[in-house]
Amino acid sequence: MSYCKEDGKDQVIFATKEDMGEPSKAIINIQDDSEEQPGLILPNGDINWECPCLGGMATGPCGVQFREAFSCFHYSTAEPKGSDCYEAFLTMQECMSNYPEVYPASKPPSSEESSELGQLESSKEESLGMGGAGDASTAGAGSARSQS
Repeated sequence: MSYCKEDGKDQVIFATKEDMGEPSKAIINIQDDSEEQPGLILPNGDINWECPCLGGMATGPCGVQFREAFSCFHYSTAEPKGSDCYEAFLTMQECMSNYPEVYPASKPPSSEESSELGQLESSKEESLGMGGAGDASTAGAGSARSQS
């Protein structure tokens, strides 16, 4: 015979082999939620401002500026894409600087992240044939990066 026991905030359920051997009577309704949640871009190409992936950016104190800048980028036909949106992003950045408690400045990378970034950049430069002891531009960049 199965029984439950309260243990502080927890509820412990003891079940016998016989109880666990019976098929479950629970009804589980599994649906594909991907059809219900379209993501950032709707099927018609419009921006889904209610997408949780935006993290509230579209509704915060600089929501209007964010929506204008993001819309400009999304619908931009310039090459490179979004190069015609500089003013909109500048306006958004100025607004965000007025609300540092809501939009904190991005933290500098940790020493571990800086090290990984340096290694990635070095391997990229080497694969492009840009690295080497005689290259003063990469030598200076590497020493500046390690001091931060």
